[in-house]
Amino acid sequence: MKENWKRTFAIIWSGQLFSTLSSSVVGFAVIFWLSIQTGSAEILALSTIATLLPQLLLGLFTGVYVDRWDRRKTMICADLFVALNSGLLAALFFFSEGEADILYIYLLLALRSVGSAFHIPAMQASTPLLAPESQLMRIAGINQVIFSLSTIAGPAIAAVFVASMNMTLVLLMDVAGALLATISLLLVKIPNPPKSSELVPHLKREIKEGFHALLQNNTILWLFIFIVFATFFIMPVATMFPLLTLDHFLGDAYRMSLIEIVWGVGMLAGGAIMSIKLMGNINKIVLINTMYIILGITFALSGMLPQEGYWFFAALTIIGGVSAAIFHGSFMVVMQTSLDPGVMGRAFSIFDTFSMLPALVGLLLTGYIADNIGITNTFVISGSAIIIIGILSFLTPALNKFRNFKQ
Repeated sequence: MKENWKRTFAIIWSGQLFSTLSSSVVGFAVIFWLSIQTGSAEILALSTIATLLPQLLLGLFTGVYVDRWDRRKTMICADLFVALNSGLLAALFFFSEGEADILYIYLLLALRSVGSAFHIPAMQASTPLLAPESQLMRIAGINQVIFSLSTIAGPAIAAVFVASMNMTLVLLMDVAGALLATISLLLVKIPNPPKSSELVPHLKREIKEGFHALLQNNTILWLFIFIVFATFFIMPVATMFPLLTLDHFLGDAYRMSLIEIVWGVGMLAGGAIMSIKLMGNINKIVLINTMYIILGITFALSGMLPQEGYWFFAALTIIGGVSAAIFHGSFMVVMQTSLDPGVMGRAFSIFDTFSMLPALVGLLLTGYIADNIGITNTFVISGSAIIIIGILSFLTPALNKFRNFKQ
């Protein structure tokens, strides 16, 4: 199977490109629509919570079933479920004549996210079974390129669509994208890891095995701890990007979309850098720690800019996108090369759940932070905290002794 990995990934990537692009367009369209209709940081935070909550609630269990079930069928069912809920959201806008109730939007965003709660760990856990270990950094880079292309094109298309057409047609794009992703998965074969025939499936025991896979490895454990704290500071800032553009830099929908585009350009550059063969020889732990510091600096400086500093904000956002892409790709490779494929679905889903817990708390505080601390101060405080986390990561013995880790 691994001998034909290039063909397999070419087929999967072709479908995922359309699916990721359509999801990006829909995601940004909903954000822009809510920003324009309400101008509320709290509502933007709640919409983000709606997309995170299913993964938080289901995370302990989805990985167990991903490791039990056929991974290709799991991804296909997840894509079809996303298509169904995007279709329902389109119908909601159609029958309400563009004045959809925000509570229903939250509900359908949450249901749509249930599909992602199964699809993401299934895809992450399948990658090491499809390609040689020496190619995982390149694959992570190409995945980032696909995601970045969608991040670049998504907000631009969303801004045009929100301004020129109704939300129903925008949402139907996601239905088409999910169906194309399903077709691409039907054209390939994805192996499943061998399962022990001696043990009867047992939910509690299998969850414990997932926890054990994370806790027994000191490097993964400490990476997990630092990422949990970093996510607490990153998520509120990420939610406030549109409002910083609107309120502080006095921008409009197109300037909001431009910031999302330049973030995508940065992630595209980061993905391209990871795809370079030489990157496979660089210590991934050092890369992860360095990217914390760079990302924190971009956030802190963005909050210090004067009202007329929009274009400097855009430049910092590009740098932030590069660092985020390299960080994410490096972390994926560390996880994929350090864990047993048989428990990888559980490990990824458990990790996702616990990294989202502090993010959820941070998002719940977003409205209070925006009203009482100020959006610019939030960027400065959060950026400074992320820089400190990066420095502490370099000083942590469990990570220091793992400095020689290479793909």
